[in-house]
Amino acid sequence: MRYVSFLLIATTVATCAIAATVPSQQVDQLFAPYDRPNSPGCSVGIIRDGKFVYRKSYGEASLELGVPLTSQSVFYMASLSKQFTAASVVLAAEEGFLSLDDDVRKYIPELPDYGHRITLRQMLHQTSGFRDFFTLFYLSGSDDSNLSSPERVLKLITRQKGLNNTPGDTFVYSNSNYFLLGLVVKRATGKSLAEFAAQHIFQPLGMTHTLFYDDNKIVVPARVAAYDSANDGTFHVDWSTTFDIVGSGGLMSSVDDLLAWDNDFYADKLGKGTVIRQLESHGRLNNGHEINYGMGLWLAPYRGLPTVAHSGGTLGYRTELLRFPQQHFSVIALCNLASVEVEGLARKISDLYLSDQFQSISPEASQQFPDPTPFAGKYLDPRTHTVYTFTVRDGKLMAWGVVLPRIAANQFYDSIGNPITFEQSNGRMTARLVAQGETYFEGAKVEPLRLTQHQLEAFTGKYRSDELEVTYSLTVTDGKLAVAIGDKSPVELQPAAPNEFYSPDMGALVFTAVSGRHASGFAVYTQSARGMSFDRLDLSSPGR
Repeated sequence: MRYVSFLLIATTVATCAIAATVPSQQVDQLFAPYDRPNSPGCSVGIIRDGKFVYRKSYGEASLELGVPLTSQSVFYMASLSKQFTAASVVLAAEEGFLSLDDDVRKYIPELPDYGHRITLRQMLHQTSGFRDFFTLFYLSGSDDSNLSSPERVLKLITRQKGLNNTPGDTFVYSNSNYFLLGLVVKRATGKSLAEFAAQHIFQPLGMTHTLFYDDNKIVVPARVAAYDSANDGTFHVDWSTTFDIVGSGGLMSSVDDLLAWDNDFYADKLGKGTVIRQLESHGRLNNGHEINYGMGLWLAPYRGLPTVAHSGGTLGYRTELLRFPQQHFSVIALCNLASVEVEGLARKISDLYLSDQFQSISPEASQQFPDPTPFAGKYLDPRTHTVYTFTVRDGKLMAWGVVLPRIAANQFYDSIGNPITFEQSNGRMTARLVAQGETYFEGAKVEPLRLTQHQLEAFTGKYRSDELEVTYSLTVTDGKLAVAIGDKSPVELQPAAPNEFYSPDMGALVFTAVSGRHASGFAVYTQSARGMSFDRLDLSSPGR
């Protein structure tokens, strides 16, 4: 006991010393672009040993009303909500309402029988194979702002004829898993997810300004509006009071309330005292491989230190709760502007406070590293049909509009610290991005491909998907294949292979057959929704 007491005292002293070495100005500089009265911004809380060591808000909660953000401002949490949905499922299992190894069709029989049991545990660990409903909704010609009916979401999911993967074989992050889990809680317990979570989580922890927003008619005090950047330096409103889909998202909370939730990851006071341990348990694939996703939580190291984290982004909201459990250190960053790189900001704050405990990073650009030009180009992942593009500017490798920090001769970081490794293999350059410890992208460089007008016309025509209830029109304009979803403007497609085309927004269209020199169908692939099939409406009249 004396040793434990001494250790606690030493830890507290060290904590104070580290916190004292980080001037507030260094944190303020990270948020300086938003620290003005005419801008949306962020509310930030930095926690050490259960208490805030720094807490400040930057920018406005409402530009229309001129209300500043505070630590009590209530933000829409987006996917940060998933850990609360997972906790509700675990608590429902503790009370005997369900088992984590139940087949989901026990509670949602409307789901198709795909020939495999899909368990609640697989859904919690994102290995079920259910296609992501946000992506499906977009591919059907709609967008998030029109998505306001849980019944419509369920109908879209149950209309899918296939899965992303055999259940348990692969990790594929999908919002459909957690939307369905919220429905399971309601059907198993007789209480909505909002009611169950309030009774079993929010009230016991004293989270008085936290709720699952499942009723768009209720008033939420201190609710924050969200925004997107306009081209002229102003802002557009980017939020919806009708968006009341819960499970995958839907939580509303504040920096102050999330302190109580963060503290329970050490106290584990909810239910029978095993909830947190279950949330932090790594998922396991059918082949025994352990993944770095727990239950609504990412479990992966950052610069050599274990972390427990999740971010969220819907409409103009961007949120992050990043925890370093061994250091009892956490960062909460809640923002109401779509362009904020909240994950990167949370990690930059951690870089300031934990600098002496992280693995050292090599200089971003050094003369010892060769020219990155050989890494530039387009890379195709054959598993997901995803294409990544890397360019070089002023001697720096770039992707997604930003310079990639260099950490080795053939390795770079993306914007939030995930490593990208380039290797020469069998005469071809390959790129591999590891996100949260899992291979997110792995593909080989593809050479530029030019198809003739005649070749492109083989893919033109109208194609129908019953799964998405939408018709796509493919045309050739100025030597480029383009696709229009419903009555929307055409989106230009780039060739990745003779029968495969892609766009950054839509993913890949992989044509499956040719009949009479004209394609008879294709399948659409994105990271989170794969293999939706489209059939040509009129094979006899291609291009009309």
